[in-house]
Amino acid sequence: MTQEIGGFAALGLHSNILAALTAVGYEEPSPIQSQAIPVILAGQDMIGQAQTGTGKTAAFALPILSKIDPAKREPQALILAPTRELALQVATAFETYSKQMPGLNVVAVYGGAPMGPQLKAIRQGAQVIVATPGRLVDHLRRDEKVLSTIQYLVLDEADEMLKLGFMDDLEVIFEAMPESRQSVLFSATLPHSIRAIAEKHLREPQHIKIAAKTQTVSRIEQAHLMIHADQKTNAVLRLLEVEDFDALIAFVRTKQATLDLASALEAKGYKAAALNGDIAQNQRERVIESLKDGRLDIVVATDVAARGIDVPRITHVFNVDMPYDPESYVHRIGRTGRAGRDGRALLLVTPRERRMLQVIERVTGQKVGEVKLPNGQQVLDARIKKLTNSLAPLVADAEASHGDLLDRLTADIGCSPRALAAALLKKATNGQALDLATVEREQPLVPGAGGAPRERRERDSDRGADRGGERSEYRERRAPVPLTEGRVRCRTALGTRDGIAAKNLLGAILNEGGLAREAIGRIQIRETFSLVELPEDGLDRLLGKLKDTRVAGKALKLRRYRED
Repeated sequence: MTQEIGGFAALGLHSNILAALTAVGYEEPSPIQSQAIPVILAGQDMIGQAQTGTGKTAAFALPILSKIDPAKREPQALILAPTRELALQVATAFETYSKQMPGLNVVAVYGGAPMGPQLKAIRQGAQVIVATPGRLVDHLRRDEKVLSTIQYLVLDEADEMLKLGFMDDLEVIFEAMPESRQSVLFSATLPHSIRAIAEKHLREPQHIKIAAKTQTVSRIEQAHLMIHADQKTNAVLRLLEVEDFDALIAFVRTKQATLDLASALEAKGYKAAALNGDIAQNQRERVIESLKDGRLDIVVATDVAARGIDVPRITHVFNVDMPYDPESYVHRIGRTGRAGRDGRALLLVTPRERRMLQVIERVTGQKVGEVKLPNGQQVLDARIKKLTNSLAPLVADAEASHGDLLDRLTADIGCSPRALAAALLKKATNGQALDLATVEREQPLVPGAGGAPRERRERDSDRGADRGGERSEYRERRAPVPLTEGRVRCRTALGTRDGIAAKNLLGAILNEGGLAREAIGRIQIRETFSLVELPEDGLDRLLGKLKDTRVAGKALKLRRYRED
């Protein structure tokens, strides 16, 4: 649906920001953007209640960038995000929206990366800091004046931050900033703990609430494949072998990736082309026309370059790179399943992108089931099936039209008809392997095969504390400890294998159960389960409150632990 950029211009954004929006193809503001941008531009504190996928990142990034002075080489805006993944996404969005603002720099601050370059970027005057709370507190320990010039604060996904146990870190960060700052809080839900933060640290905030619209895409079969980033090209080639597609769009994040993947596909004999923002409009139109009339079968595109593509013969969408938000995912897969036809959408997911997959499922209201890489036998069967389908129509009149030629060739070469047929097949298949042993040698690595330690490191780095290994008072202790009077132990089936740390459970119980911190006793994390000490008084009521709670995307399901 094409709309006018004038919708953003009417909100009072800086002309440089409007130019950047035009360049990336943004059109009409979403409801949260229409309501939040004027409030933030006016300098008011705000609570925004909105789900991921409603455009909330732009709702705070655009007005803050409009107010920042690029000439001042000092941190002016701080955006706090609960996870490294979200921090990187938000930082990328700020960089995109500020492309027309010379001198403006953004730094992402998160655990699992060296601290030196992050602190250096801050001290050199990056105007926008996007950070996870734990790592930012580490920087404050080194330099307590890091945040002394902050004018604008955003807490993004505040409820998730508390579930991850960042309450104490947030208090440290609040104390390190000027009281005169403007503060904006975004949260999908507003439990008591979030309201308490707002009452303490926001000044007469305006409350904006946007109802989540469940996005569903009919007639499109959706699936995801777990893969490591360095295996994506091989995985795409493997999937194309077995997928019965007419035309396909493969989405990637960068211009260079469109060129690299398109080149790899062409080398394998596919009719493929790249489509990105550097391609001239007339060439873009030729690519789309070629896709429509069958001269091309695959287009590798960025989100911006693919806007407005409506080609009914597109049967498949490959999300080779994870989209930045669920709304982009819905737009992407909407390129297929058109004109009443069925479509299929495949999403490649790296271990550190599991959380975004869960967000996509929640926002779209649809389960994206998992599939596995095709094995060697499946690929061999698909190759033989394609060969069979291509030859079957030719058999009926082949002997009448080419029988005499067959007799002459077998006589001239001095071979049997079977040997000649085999030679012609070899030529027709262009050396493609059609035996199981060779096909299996071509197969890319299966995620997790011999790589469990790597996957576990990525998962732990994503979900663990941003403390660089700092010991937690809630860390598991193996020696049995007597229960404190008035408390009982409760058990959950979540443990370290699920990426759970003690602070995850603590944050979830504080956030959803409404308990004071001192009411919760020891938390013990094991590989396959965890134990939590909770007050015996009112336990049934508390467990009732927690029955729908999820931690790291999985059901908490706390139950009283019977130790006998």
